[in-house]
Amino acid sequence: MRSPKALATPAFTAAPRDGSQAIQRAPGLSEEVYEAILARLMALKIPPGARITVDNLVRELAVSQTPIREALGRLEGEGLVVKTHLVGYSASPQITRRRFNELYELRLLLEPDAAGRAALAMTDDILAGLTQAAGVMSREGSADDRARYSQFARQDALFHDRILEVAGNELIRETLAHQHTHFHIFRLMFHARVTEEALDEHAAILAAFAARDPEAARQAMRVHIERSRDRLLPAFDL
Repeated sequence: MRSPKALATPAFTAAPRDGSQAIQRAPGLSEEVYEAILARLMALKIPPGARITVDNLVRELAVSQTPIREALGRLEGEGLVVKTHLVGYSASPQITRRRFNELYELRLLLEPDAAGRAALAMTDDILAGLTQAAGVMSREGSADDRARYSQFARQDALFHDRILEVAGNELIRETLAHQHTHFHIFRLMFHARVTEEALDEHAAILAAFAARDPEAARQAMRVHIERSRDRLLPAFDL
């Protein structure tokens, strides 16, 4: 996630009361607000289950309610925010251990095979697109570790979705996309190790794709998912 930055013609001149950087009005304002709230959710600055007050976000980001409500609606669609009638918005509860285990069981059933199929369909252009989506070329993209963590959660989701797209089974792709797996699992803990090791694993998957080796791709994807599961499981013991 890129850090919010001042733009040429701000609509608000008051600085946020907490000293954080204001978001300025611009054509991409809704996206900026979405990114800012997503970063707070992914970094657990807004804890799972916590109420999200629109007025507080108005003060923190120095924007009107409209882009905030748009962003919250989008996050609700992604399963990260819950809207309750007559109560308002809150951060979605943390994923349960049972649900976590079920998601990884599903992924291990579907994604290694999809990686093998993708390797058979690989072209140079597809490989270039996957390399960009994997994030391995932008490991030092942000000085803000928490912003980088949020950004990587999105990149990871995009990388896996692109592989499923190349594999060609739209039902599997839609099924996994509907789970919003990557956003939920990355909320379990914040740690730089999660991103660094995952990027190394992405590089191994890309190497298998570059070799057009379906068995190596299946194995690299299986190792990646198993290691992702093992990295995040300790969060349930905290």
